[in-house]
Amino acid sequence: MTLDPSTTPRMPPSSTALTHRTVWVEAPARLHLGFLDPAGSLGRAFGSLGLTVSAPVTRLGLCAAQGSANVVTATAQVAAGEVERAARHLAELQRRSGLDQALALQLDEALAPHAGLGSGTQLALAVGRAFARWHGLDLPTATLAGWLGRGLRSGVGIAGFDRGGLLLDGGPLADGSPAPLLARLALPGRWRVLMVADPQCRGLSGSAERSALAALPPLPQAAAAAICHETLMRVLPGAAGAGFAATAAGLSRIQQILGDHFAPAQGGDAFVSPAVARLLRWIATAAATPAAGLAQDELGAGIGQSSWGPTGFALLPSATRAQQLLEAAQAAGVVDPRLTLRIAEPLNRGARIVEHPPQPAAHDGAAEAGALPQRSPSPRSPRAAPVGRPWPQR
Repeated sequence: MTLDPSTTPRMPPSSTALTHRTVWVEAPARLHLGFLDPAGSLGRAFGSLGLTVSAPVTRLGLCAAQGSANVVTATAQVAAGEVERAARHLAELQRRSGLDQALALQLDEALAPHAGLGSGTQLALAVGRAFARWHGLDLPTATLAGWLGRGLRSGVGIAGFDRGGLLLDGGPLADGSPAPLLARLALPGRWRVLMVADPQCRGLSGSAERSALAALPPLPQAAAAAICHETLMRVLPGAAGAGFAATAAGLSRIQQILGDHFAPAQGGDAFVSPAVARLLRWIATAAATPAAGLAQDELGAGIGQSSWGPTGFALLPSATRAQQLLEAAQAAGVVDPRLTLRIAEPLNRGARIVEHPPQPAAHDGAAEAGALPQRSPSPRSPRAAPVGRPWPQR
């Protein structure tokens, strides 16, 4: 077991000793909490509920290349496939915009692919926003998503990149436009999300995901209605002030309905990873048990799997409660050693964007600015990294 209790990225002071202009973007992970109506029983398919969290993140920087061709590099911990994806996004942005100046892109951190964290959308939007800011283009995030083929089913990744928080979208529009954002709420700062990842499993994506969806029977209208009722009358009101217990109970019920529906596509269970399922079901039972010092509204946990997994989650009322339950689970022997655990804060803001050296503020549809920490890059690209590029160092 690997335990990462961090809740926010470390943010050291900005570097000022840079010789070239660089745009850095840090995009948050998102948890996909469920579709409202994947079958479109009333004529409108999908609709999504989602949540952004403080960690992990995708972080990258963009500057001019010292040559005639684009250069994409990454630090050692970034999967090689993400380098190729970032390079394709950069080339597509140049094609769409007609701006073909050679650029150097450094991928410092990347969300794990096919893990239920929105890695594909967050990488695409981070590259897109860095490209737009670097060129001074006033492009909405939805436009960048359309250029790069993101947001075809769910709009929570796009809204999460821009604004963060607890997000509800209404499903993609008939003309193919990304799903409109119907509601956005800031979650209480004391709530926490225990995220459980299984490195030995991968969630469905691409053609495999499309095939799985096509093979499933339509979600009954009554089930879709129940999901919508839980969302509107428990999850959202709880976040808006009715209390933690309402949100947790509504979220668990939504996940139960959807888990039963999607189980045939993932080995017969609501969770693709048996180890994740064992831990989170244990936590659900333990969290509902009254204990000394716990208020009634601190009982319970909102458990489920993000998208196709394998990342599972438990929404909990505080950092203290999350740590207590995790330690109790370890003592009970229900934590598989291979699992990676993280206690994260709900994130009520979107992506961070910063320029080095600082430039006049640009209005390009992005969110909060701030200095971003960087690691030393290790070139892993078809081309060598440009010499002397101005990446900020720790």
